[in-house]
Amino acid sequence: MKELELYVHIPFCAGKCLYCDFLSAPQPEEVIGRYLRQLHAELAACGNACRMYEVSSVFVGGGTPSLLAGRQIEALLETARLHFTVRADAEITMECNPGTLTREKIKSCKRAGINRLSIGLQSADDAELRLLGRIHTFGQFLETYGLVREMGFKNVNIDIMSALPGQTTEAYEKTLRQVLAAEPEHISAYSLMIEEGTPFYGRYHAADERREKGLEQTLLPSEEEERRMYGRTAELLGAAGYARYEISNYAKEGYACRHNIGYWTRKDYLGVGLGAASLVGNARFRNPSGLQAYLQIGFGRSDGEPLENRWHEDTEYLSVQSRMEEFMFLGLRMTRGVSAADFAGQFGAPLERVYGNALQKLTRQGLLAQTEGGYRLTEEGIAVSNYALAEFLLPDE
Repeated sequence: MKELELYVHIPFCAGKCLYCDFLSAPQPEEVIGRYLRQLHAELAACGNACRMYEVSSVFVGGGTPSLLAGRQIEALLETARLHFTVRADAEITMECNPGTLTREKIKSCKRAGINRLSIGLQSADDAELRLLGRIHTFGQFLETYGLVREMGFKNVNIDIMSALPGQTTEAYEKTLRQVLAAEPEHISAYSLMIEEGTPFYGRYHAADERREKGLEQTLLPSEEEERRMYGRTAELLGAAGYARYEISNYAKEGYACRHNIGYWTRKDYLGVGLGAASLVGNARFRNPSGLQAYLQIGFGRSDGEPLENRWHEDTEYLSVQSRMEEFMFLGLRMTRGVSAADFAGQFGAPLERVYGNALQKLTRQGLLAQTEGGYRLTEEGIAVSNYALAEFLLPDE
């Protein structure tokens, strides 16, 4: 059977963080109940269309999925297993925030088959957490983390952020060291992005623009400071036994996130829930991003239609050119890089024939390095990855 990654979106949170542009917001219990009924119906409709697939990973993301009641979490995974063929050894992840897990809820997670938790810490400094609009403290994180470990979870990720407004490399290092002291299996370390439509955009967009142009500004860390933070992340985590396997992700041996690797290697994935995106075959499509529009979908009414033509929006059938570009954009995010043999196997053309000019240029600039079977970004290339990856855009057909 073909492999499929399954993503389940829970668009609810206790309070919207000031930097967040994800599809999530606080909602009353009645709306949450209606949404979950729709989600169960969508899982049933999609499962019937995916009988040829075996689900190798499930990722319950948000929002804050851990706001759901334990019985709701269990029911959701039960429905997924009822309508999809979920492998016995599937990686099943749920995102959670400090302060939202109880002992009973963690028992429900284990009964549901969840075997990996991803905790959104972001910072170990309470002042930085308040600046971000987080509704928890570092102390609450420690309580949640301790409870998760006590209840037997052995695969835990911690999310942290760098390049926060006013943050210094020294302050960021304190967060790194406190996270390392917890000894999680996986650490995701992201730089703050100033996204349009968020409160942070109004506060910091002008400073972000000046920073990108190399001009002086005082609200955000400079590009040089941001690179120092990124460099210290790799140094400290590497020394502690965490291998960087993707630009922003580090793991102890055997704990790289299988679900995310599926995205970066262009495995088929199906997203269910509000605004969830999918790649199935050569079709990219997504669910409606308006809550009322999603709640009004009549799942099952379009049985027999190709999955991407049912209730989905923005369906795009990817050309060979688009697939080649994605192969390079996504594959080069991985520190192992891209395989020339895989490229030739997928597209029937040698990598060097299609991308010879870009490969030579970036190698000459020290941004790309040749591996035994392909190419990878160097440390310098990772630091300017947006520029490097743009070189793999092909002329319009």
